[in-house]
Amino acid sequence: MLPLNLTKMFFWRSKEREQALYLIVGLGNPGNRYKFTRHNIGFMVLEKLATRWEVDLKHKSFDALWNRGKIAGKNVILAMPQTYMNLSGNAVRKLIAYFKTDMNKLIVIHDDLDLPFGTVRLKTGGGNAGHKGLMSIATCLGSGDFMRVRLGIGKPADKSRIEDYVLDPFGKEEISVLPEIIQSAADAATEIVLSDIQTAMIKYHKKHS
Repeated sequence: MLPLNLTKMFFWRSKEREQALYLIVGLGNPGNRYKFTRHNIGFMVLEKLATRWEVDLKHKSFDALWNRGKIAGKNVILAMPQTYMNLSGNAVRKLIAYFKTDMNKLIVIHDDLDLPFGTVRLKTGGGNAGHKGLMSIATCLGSGDFMRVRLGIGKPADKSRIEDYVLDPFGKEEISVLPEIIQSAADAATEIVLSDIQTAMIKYHKKHS
């Protein structure tokens, strides 16, 4: 028989895992240098969700800032990897392994060069279009079959500038409408949790087409 303290620990961990129905991950790079860059729009949406649903991202472990919370009564974990973008999969793998989250309950929020600025699109699975965060997650999990909330950031005419472009801050005109875009993406992620991704796609793709 296990000692009482170990029994309590295993029970607590079991309850944590049982309750962690959705893992919602916003992608970005840590540090003030990258805070308002295009590549960090996933962080911005995740922070909006955390504020809306009063989830304090106070835990620093699993290579992430994270915490448990509820979205309209449904149990979630919100997380922002604290490695650089190309190592995002390390945090996602550790969180999924610890909380025993199903792959079909993982939602990744990220920037997308292939969509015009301001576009919000949802999908499950598919390629990564060169996005290093998505590549890392797919590699670490052995599959890219997870839900994505894609936020269009446009792309430069000169493809050789892509790396600089994603690490540049948003322009003045973009900043003026950024709060609305972030809110739309947060609402779309919420709808996935409340309903399902098909319902969210019908609602938000029509709205923003």
